Amino acid sequence: MVALCGGAGIGPAAAQTPMIEVTDLAGRTVKVKAGAQRIILGEGRLMYGLGILDTEKPFQRIAGWSEDMILYDPGSYRAFKAKFPEAEKLPRFGSAFSGDFSVEKALSLAPDVVLMPLSGIYKARETGLIDKFEKAGVPVVFIDLREEPLVNTVPSILLAGQIYGREKQAQEFVNFYLRESRKVMVRVAQKKDKDRVPVFFERAAGYQADQCCMTFGNANLGAVLQAAGGLNWGTAKFAGLGGEVNQEVIFADNLPVIIGTGADWAESTPGSRAVPFGYETNPVAVQEALKGLANRKGWPTLKAVQTKRFYGVYHQFYTSPSHVVALQVFAKWLYPEEFKDLDPQATWAEYHQRFSPIPLTGQFWAQLQ
Repeated sequence: MVALCGGAGIGPAAAQTPMIEVTDLAGRTVKVKAGAQRIILGEGRLMYGLGILDTEKPFQRIAGWSEDMILYDPGSYRAFKAKFPEAEKLPRFGSAFSGDFSVEKALSLAPDVVLMPLSGIYKARETGLIDKFEKAGVPVVFIDLREEPLVNTVPSILLAGQIYGREKQAQEFVNFYLRESRKVMVRVAQKKDKDRVPVFFERAAGYQADQCCMTFGNANLGAVLQAAGGLNWGTAKFAGLGGEVNQEVIFADNLPVIIGTGADWAESTPGSRAVPFGYETNPVAVQEALKGLANRKGWPTLKAVQTKRFYGVYHQFYTSPSHVVALQVFAKWLYPEEFKDLDPQATWAEYHQRFSPIPLTGQFWAQLQ
C-alpha cells in the first residue's frame, strides 16, 4: 500500500520533500521520502533485489551497506565491483542479525531510509535499532526476499519500487517473475504427496568440512522445492526455516533425490568443501566439489548418489528474487519428462539481460556426473 502525504523531516529541504506512506513486510505503516536518494542497506545482499530497479546505476542511491555480500558471496561482490567501482567505496556496517550494526555511523550519512531484511526484525527490536533510527527521523522499512520468498518477493519488489520511485521497473520484474513461476506452479499444484518426488535438501552442504547436515524446513528454499513438486524431507521435520539432523537419519531414509546448496565460502570459512557456485566458478571445480560431497563417509551407498540424482544449486538463491530460476531447475530435475519444454538456463539468461546489473558468468547448478 502506498499513499502520498505531507510530512516534515529534518531541516527545511526535507520539509519540502513529498512523502509517501507505505506498509512494509512487517505490517508497519511508515512515511518515507518519495524517490529516496540516500538508502542504507541493513543487509548488503538486498542488492540482489534492489539492483533490479536500477540496472545502470545500482549504487547511486546506496549511502552505505552491511558487508555480508562481501564476506559470504565474494564472487557477486567482485562482479558488482568490476562494473561499478563505487561499490568498493561504500561505507560498511556490521550485521543487523548479530546486533553489531552501527546506528551512529549510519546516521552520520544522512540517510532518507533504512531498508532491512524481515528476518532481522527481532534482533532490530531487541537492540533498539528501529527506535534509534526513528527517533532521529529516519524511517526503517522491512522487506523480505528470504523468509517466505514465494509469498513476499512480489510485494517486496513493488514496495522497493515505490521507495525508489521506479514503479515501472518493479512491475516489469513482477510480470516476469509471475510468468516464469507459473510455468512450474500451475502444473504441480494438484500433485498429492504420494505423487511427489521425496528429496533431502542439504543446506550449505560442505560449508564446514566436518559438519553434516543442515536442512531446509517449510520456508525459504524448502518452500521453493515444495512449489516445484518436491516432497521436501525437512518440511515434515521442522516448522520453520529448518534445522540440523544426524546423517544416520538420512542414510536410514535413503531418499531418491538429494540436493545441496553451495557457494564460494573458502574466504570466510577456510577448509569449506562446499560446491563453489557463483559468478567465478567453472564446471571442473563444480564437479570436483560435488564428487567430494558424494564421497563423504557412507554417502556412496545412497540411492541418490548411485543413480546420479545428486544435485547442487547456488546457495544465494535463498535470499534473492532469482529463486524463480531455482524453482524451474528443481522442477526439471524432479520431473524431466513433464518439464522437458522448460529451459531454466534461458530464464536465467533473460533475468540477467533484463534485470541484473552484472553479466551472467560462472555456474549456478549442476548434477553429479
